[in-house]
Amino acid sequence: MKRVLKLVGALLGLVVAAVGGFLLYVQIDGIPKYEVEKIDVKIEATPERVARGAKLASLLCAGCHANPTTGQFTGKHMTDAPKEFGQIFSRNITRHPDKGIGKWSDADIVYLLRTGVRPDGQYYPPWMAKLPHMSDEDIVSIVAFLRSDDPRVAPADVDPPGITQPSFLSKLLSHVAFKKIPYPDHAIVAPPKSDKVAYGRYLVMGLDCFSCHSADFKTNDFQNPEKSVGYLGGGNPVLGLDGKAVPTANLTPDEATGIGKWSEPDFARALRGGIRPDGHVLRYPMIAMSTLDDEEVSDIYAYLRSVPKIRNAVARAPYGEALAGSDGKALYVKYACYSCHGDKGVGVGDLRKAKVDYPDDAQLRAWIEDAPASKPGTVMPKFRGVIGEADYAPLVKYVRELGNAAP
Repeated sequence: MKRVLKLVGALLGLVVAAVGGFLLYVQIDGIPKYEVEKIDVKIEATPERVARGAKLASLLCAGCHANPTTGQFTGKHMTDAPKEFGQIFSRNITRHPDKGIGKWSDADIVYLLRTGVRPDGQYYPPWMAKLPHMSDEDIVSIVAFLRSDDPRVAPADVDPPGITQPSFLSKLLSHVAFKKIPYPDHAIVAPPKSDKVAYGRYLVMGLDCFSCHSADFKTNDFQNPEKSVGYLGGGNPVLGLDGKAVPTANLTPDEATGIGKWSEPDFARALRGGIRPDGHVLRYPMIAMSTLDDEEVSDIYAYLRSVPKIRNAVARAPYGEALAGSDGKALYVKYACYSCHGDKGVGVGDLRKAKVDYPDDAQLRAWIEDAPASKPGTVMPKFRGVIGEADYAPLVKYVRELGNAAP
């Protein structure tokens, strides 16, 4: 018996030593690197491709890379990244040759978008969306936009806003769960638009909707999204600008806890207009996907109606700190303005620009009431019918105060 116990103890010791050695290796090695395959890609940047790429970039790239003040894709601190992943900073992806990606080849960009691996072999963990399911034509269109003369990607001599410091968990997951996605060995073509459910599925995959709206980033399957835990059932605790968790919505057709009772117009108003059927505003990091057209919204809705129902009652996070009264600050919280503009007026939308763009209070109110009417494609919701008539004056006044006081 003693010999057996000694043998078991020795085996346990070996296991502990092996696990400890592996964990030490992970800590030292950090985020892994991979050998970069040579691919032959040369892109013809037609006006149609640039326009399509601009639309896709506004949906996929801007949220992480756009500077809230300049609008340029120069990178920012990813305050909404899960804290357990570490301190994350997106990089400058303008055409600047040194600070941006101006020296990257078309193949370099395509390879990164497909596999998550940049030209030097460094792998980007889950905080960067990979696009293994996007059609070749749409991938090419994104690259065409990044090469274009659009002011958002014009060469910007701007250093990254910080150095990413991945946590041990990020390093570990990058060794055991999230790895380089194989570069496709065949052409990828989008399904025909005549098949609404199939094309809606394509958009949900390509726009990375499942990544946030499944159970947890750590259990997502990027190669086989529908195998992700809690696929589209919501509850993933993404972070708002204030660092507090905002659980994602259940997008399955469950009538009690999902969008099963939403009509297509309800869904369209929420997805593209930023206002839920209950009158509440979508909160960052979810923003209105205003550049989607009617057909695309309808296709996404058709697909979401087809996925398996998940009964998952996601508790809606409260709107900031509870504030009583009808003063401007309380209204700023009530209507979730802080969600995108932050407590101090400089979030993903910079209120300091209001005094230049809308010097008159009537102009500022008109913008708040119906921003899409004056700037198609804006992510600012249309608040007409949401904000009470008596609330506009104190809200406009407070927005002015924030814009003037912001550093």
